[in-house]
Amino acid sequence: MTTESRSNPIKKPDADEIVSHLNRMLKEIRFGSIEIVIHDSRVVQIERREKIRPDAAKA
Repeated sequence: MTTESRSNPIKKPDADEIVSHLNRMLKEIRFGSIEIVIHDSRVVQIERREKIRPDAAKA
């Protein structure tokens, strides 16, 4: 019985791609947080939580 290697259709991002995503997120966010989830020394998820606050001075 032979095992065939399957090609994974999901492309795994490299370090440059991850840094590019983070730079873009940092430029776009005004208030909030960015969380990086790591499993087995690999970045598996990046979350952005953005806060939108009404202008308190006009209220």
